[in-house]
Amino acid sequence: METDNSSRNEALLVAEARKGEERAWRQLVSQHQDAVFRLAYLITGSAEEAQDVAQDAFVRAYLKLDQYDDGRPLRPWLLGITGNLARNRRRSIGRYWHAVQRFLHERGEQTVVAPPRDNSDAQLLWQAVQKLPRAAQAVIYLRYFLELSEAETAETLDIAPGTVKSRAHRSLKKLRLIIEYEYPELADERTIS
Repeated sequence: METDNSSRNEALLVAEARKGEERAWRQLVSQHQDAVFRLAYLITGSAEEAQDVAQDAFVRAYLKLDQYDDGRPLRPWLLGITGNLARNRRRSIGRYWHAVQRFLHERGEQTVVAPPRDNSDAQLLWQAVQKLPRAAQAVIYLRYFLELSEAETAETLDIAPGTVKSRAHRSLKKLRLIIEYEYPELADERTIS
């Protein structure tokens, strides 16, 4: 019953935001900003980049609010926009680094390496997840980092809920192996279930 009230409240806020009601849009942003930021951070690996992506995602969502299907949950729609923007940003940053490295290499100078990463457990886990195929990464991000339900994950990825369940199972199995062989310090401290 509470979920129905929450869904109705969200639908009302969306309707008000479509009419230009700024208060309604701010409330929607407030309800979803943590999930949007976390997904952007997980994909970009940078808090600063994630903040930019999150802002861009909310601007883009507001501009396309008339295209949003009221019969579906808002969160997966927002996360779909966020994921696309974050992946595009990550690709463009990668292209930038490669261009700088090529330029310096052609001039005979030392190549630039990516900025050093923090070696905390969270960073190591992030690195392990990045070794998974893209489809597996997406399921892991949405199900376990953002804690979306199977239905919300299915909606975000535009796949069947059963596919989410099987991909999550296979992805966790692969992640366990990666951690066991490449990040044993994580395996010693916790078990991936």
